[in-house]
Amino acid sequence: MRVLRRVVFPIVWILIFSVIAVALVKIAFIDGLNDSSEEIFPEARVEAPVIEASRATVTNTVELTGTVESDSAVPVRSTAAGKVVHFFVDQGAQLSVGERIFQIRSEVMPEPSAVVVQESDDDEGSGAPRPAPGPIYSYTNVLATATGTLETLTVLMDQDTSVGESVGTISPGTFSIRGSLTTAQQFRLMGKPTTATGTVTNGPAPFSCQNVQLSNADAPANSAATNDQNPGVISGPGTDAGTGQVSCAIPTDVTVFPGLGATINLTAGEAKDVLTLPLTAVKGSVQNGIVWISSVDGSAAPEEREVVLGLNDGSQVEIASGLAEGEQVLEFVPGTDALMPDGQMSGFGMMGG
Repeated sequence: MRVLRRVVFPIVWILIFSVIAVALVKIAFIDGLNDSSEEIFPEARVEAPVIEASRATVTNTVELTGTVESDSAVPVRSTAAGKVVHFFVDQGAQLSVGERIFQIRSEVMPEPSAVVVQESDDDEGSGAPRPAPGPIYSYTNVLATATGTLETLTVLMDQDTSVGESVGTISPGTFSIRGSLTTAQQFRLMGKPTTATGTVTNGPAPFSCQNVQLSNADAPANSAATNDQNPGVISGPGTDAGTGQVSCAIPTDVTVFPGLGATINLTAGEAKDVLTLPLTAVKGSVQNGIVWISSVDGSAAPEEREVVLGLNDGSQVEIASGLAEGEQVLEFVPGTDALMPDGQMSGFGMMGG
């Protein structure tokens, strides 16, 4: 036992320390002299996601919110200058187009050449004055230009009126749904729909809304128009507010009240079995656009290509020409960032290599 402690153990410790010393010398003076070109690089690389052009059906349907409003009253205007001499109806009467409201009497001055004075032989040289011709009058009936209730009538009997003077209003008693349009929706509705489907909140069943009217009138800033911007794109301070208006007439047999909330569904075309891409892959959404063609092996920069666009439904757009079925394009327009559900930036994905 004494030999083991004095001889064997010291020899073992000397051997262990010698191995450690040799390893340290190798790491410090031998491995450190190796060529730096042999460094290991990470094999993962960043690639932009791509998508193939494929066939689908595109239905251009725009849904927006609006409000039930009473149609504007139609003005009653005097059609002649003169004096009111007769009323055919009273305020509050129900009128039809062309029905008489009141009558105006106008004095007509006769033409000098139209007055013929016959002189007899007995009058020659008598010096008696000739009597002045009596006044000549014409009578004009002011007619209703719309069907509805004579809401106001502001003229009185024997009152003088002038041509074009507003003398009352006719309330049609009809209603319309009015809402606002964003710029994107206006572009999608360039092929104006003739009919629409209206739905009143907590009201009657959906109905056909006629006489669709589109205008460029500025919509209120707090309008509740549906935001149809390209999906996946984050809206900033310049988010498109309502820049136009749409209205459609509610049928007379549908019971509604002013101020009720409503929705309008407008359909402006359908394209079946056409080549499509998501709007996120196309720069532009109307008439002309640009896509980026991905190289086969991913080594070259994407090729920019112009395409002709057709209908779009707010999420995908028809590619009328410029692209073949199955061609791969970048799924997102370069420089456009959007957040994916897992928080990853939508423009890039990690691909193993």
